[in-house]
Amino acid sequence: MKDYDDSIAFLGHWGRFQQAVFFLLCASIVPNGFGVFFTVFLTDTPLHHCLVPEVNLSQAWRDATIPIEVVDGKQELSSCSRYRLDVVRNLSAQGLVPGRDVNLTDLEQEGCVDGWSYSKDIYQSTIVSEFDLVCSDQWKQPFTTTLLLLGVVFGSFVSGQLSDRFGRKPVLFATMAVQTFFTIVQIFSPSWTVFSILFFMSGLGQISNYISGFVLGAEILTGNVRDLFSTMGISLGFAVGYMLLPLFAYFLRDWKSLLLGLSLPCFAYIPLWWFIPESPRWLLSQGRLEEAEAIIRHAAKINKVEAPQVIFEDYSIYADETNTHPENHPNFFDLLSTRNIRNTTIILCLLWLTLSTGYFGLSLNTPQLHANPYISCFISAAVEVPAYISCWLAQCYLPRRVSVISFLLLEAVSLYSIQLVPQSLSYLSFALEMLGKFAVSASSTLMYAYTAELYPTVLRNTATGTCCTVSRVGSCLTPFLLKLGLYFKYLPNIILGTLAAVSAFAAFFLPESFGQPLPQTIEQMFKLKRITCPFTTLEEQSKPGIVVESRL
Repeated sequence: MKDYDDSIAFLGHWGRFQQAVFFLLCASIVPNGFGVFFTVFLTDTPLHHCLVPEVNLSQAWRDATIPIEVVDGKQELSSCSRYRLDVVRNLSAQGLVPGRDVNLTDLEQEGCVDGWSYSKDIYQSTIVSEFDLVCSDQWKQPFTTTLLLLGVVFGSFVSGQLSDRFGRKPVLFATMAVQTFFTIVQIFSPSWTVFSILFFMSGLGQISNYISGFVLGAEILTGNVRDLFSTMGISLGFAVGYMLLPLFAYFLRDWKSLLLGLSLPCFAYIPLWWFIPESPRWLLSQGRLEEAEAIIRHAAKINKVEAPQVIFEDYSIYADETNTHPENHPNFFDLLSTRNIRNTTIILCLLWLTLSTGYFGLSLNTPQLHANPYISCFISAAVEVPAYISCWLAQCYLPRRVSVISFLLLEAVSLYSIQLVPQSLSYLSFALEMLGKFAVSASSTLMYAYTAELYPTVLRNTATGTCCTVSRVGSCLTPFLLKLGLYFKYLPNIILGTLAAVSAFAAFFLPESFGQPLPQTIEQMFKLKRITCPFTTLEEQSKPGIVVESRL
């Protein structure tokens, strides 16, 4: 069977058709850059203390109603308690002076029964101040982010299956519509419960359109252009959106205005439906030869080259072997069907889990890295640009396995090193954390391309969606993982560093796809070379489908 890339070689790699697909798909990814990380501003907790109602109190007693607590060696107003208001009012009426006539430590305290007063130095409002997600309800703050990421989990898994069943293009635009619609509806949430449900629904479209757009571009583009798109192109589109987020948040400091401001630009993507084509590879895998040829002939017309009379002369056989029959539609269980596929899937899921946990952990922690959350968020986003450029260079010149292992080890070393830095050198800790962010960003991007290169067309989107689903399980736990820092400051970094070190070892046993064409069938997937697991017996190695040749 003639290779797909050879069949469309007459188009060239970088004609007007490929340029349009490249830039339009990159542009469609921009909303993903602020689609998840707006929670950094949306769920941030402003400084707050118990509200003191307008009652007859002297100014001295009004100022002294909130107890002083020592937090990390600094004196701060208590966030969750105040001196009993009836007692304070009686003492004020008697003309006593706090601290002179009355020892404040002897006074009984009570909770914030009248609500809270929130600082507006940074935000006009967040959902924390809107729904009072503090003190006894502070668990709702990380849980809100977790609900969004749970939506991402289900969306990634379902969209991968739907994309393999109904096509890349319909799922790309459907998930964009879901993301935009539910984000706008959230503005009208009357309670935290309603907001959380809508937040979950919004998560169904988050990242899912990133996956569909990535696979669509990887299947349409070829050669070095595909490498450029799958590493630097689509990732820089994401980074642009990420860097725009703090700009939006700086000027839109009310959470409702921020959601609306981030949603409205998405309507500009509606016309792209008429310019972005379906994947010819996917159409061929479904036996829809005429539609695939029509797209390639249209591309040839745009590129001003002449198409041969027959483009895909051998693909009728391929279609019969894949998805022509309903019972052959791919699903999750196909990823566990043979030993080779199963081992590859398990290792990839571990790597995706580690990278997603590390990426979201370091990204969501940005408000704690600098006194100004807008600056820290921008730096966290900007560091991804050199990471994506490095990833592209690695993908062009280095084996995939070597690149992934190197980035994982760099992440582990940088995160382990943070606990060795003296507290007086906070800027060095910040630099090390950004170095870890650099490494995890580069390796996360590389994993998309690596995963797509390991699986055949019929399983590619299902595999990518499944790995992404597993990775989101880790990201769902990230908000609570960061809370472990309240008990031991460096514990989150130690956990993330350990996961990176373990995953680097597991990556040794993945197949190498560098310089290989995208596999079209499961049989071609078996031809990828891998390091033999030392625990595999000689009998197992002699079975069909078990590749024993090693290549570093």
